[in-house]
Amino acid sequence: MKIAYQRTINKEALVKGIGLHTGQTVSIKLLPGKANSGFIFQRTDLPEKPCIKALTENVVSTNRGTSIGKDGVIISTIEHLLAAFTGLGIDNARIEINGAEVPIMDGSSKAFVEAIVKAGIKTLAVPRHFIKLEKRVLYENTEENTSIEYIPDDAYSLEVKIDFNSTQIGNQQATLTEINNFVDEIAPNRTFCFLHELEQLSKSDLIKGGSLSNAIVIAERTVPDEELKRLAKLFNKEEVAVRQEGVLNNTKLNFPNEPARHKLLDVIGDLALIGRPLIGKIIANRPGHATNINFAKKIRQMVQNKTKAKAPVYDPDIKPLLTVEQIQGYLPHRHPFLLVDKILTLDENAIVGIKNITYDEYFLKGHFPNEPVFPGVLTIEAMAQTGG
Repeated sequence: MKIAYQRTINKEALVKGIGLHTGQTVSIKLLPGKANSGFIFQRTDLPEKPCIKALTENVVSTNRGTSIGKDGVIISTIEHLLAAFTGLGIDNARIEINGAEVPIMDGSSKAFVEAIVKAGIKTLAVPRHFIKLEKRVLYENTEENTSIEYIPDDAYSLEVKIDFNSTQIGNQQATLTEINNFVDEIAPNRTFCFLHELEQLSKSDLIKGGSLSNAIVIAERTVPDEELKRLAKLFNKEEVAVRQEGVLNNTKLNFPNEPARHKLLDVIGDLALIGRPLIGKIIANRPGHATNINFAKKIRQMVQNKTKAKAPVYDPDIKPLLTVEQIQGYLPHRHPFLLVDKILTLDENAIVGIKNITYDEYFLKGHFPNEPVFPGVLTIEAMAQTGG
């Protein structure tokens, strides 16, 4: 099997736009990232310039978008940018942002894809670490009637089904059979909302930066002229009309099933928070950010449990393979620098040694005297001597 290597951005890329919910103009710099660093956001507008890793454990909100945060610092609406990274096979990047929300641009991943492609992509001399599970994984929310499942496969593909009980959208389905097709098939698909949601979203102090140029607004009913005039004022337009397909007069739909394709885009972006690229088939039914993130958390926890180091099982009372006297025949160290007292077992895969420590050891007195801990540097030396 051909080894795939990690990738990052070749040089700095700048994207500037308005935050969908904050309405603030924000600039973000996409910068090269080190191997195995993942995606790291940095708030450059704050004095300490805090960094937040794009991982599920840092998700603080899934209300109308995905937000990560740490110690009170928040960065919102990150999913479209993360989807662009995934779609282009980017594993590592540093994102400097001078505000609390990634700009919405046209409501899709297109602008981010274009910026990354223009900056170029660099291959790193470190293999990619894929997640390929051996069994089906299902997350369901029966109250919301949503679900996402993972099915083992040899490639990363996605299938999304939506049903908003809407006369205009109806039941829609979108598929991405090959992640390399993301740029053409998924990236241009814009976020959407229903006309009846606008008033409530506005009252909730959201969509301050919303306009007919960065979202698809779907009308499910006949809209009176007075309401259309009010909408025109809200969106700073001379006039607002409803197209035949039930969409307010912004740009024509890129695809007949653009809403379903955008939901697929969101799934890709949210699943990037697992921290490693997936191999397998994803099937999502009526997904939303909360469902996506709960599923991503489930996958991430499974991977962490699988890779977590387990301490070897040993019996300290068995006859040692090597005593301290025999160890001194191999190593030049002597007390207090000899940090191995016994070797219990040794095979081609592992070695188990013991270092006996009492509460009043001299090296404990200067290190957390009220709560003694074996110093990390000595732990490493003990391991090195055992390996030696």
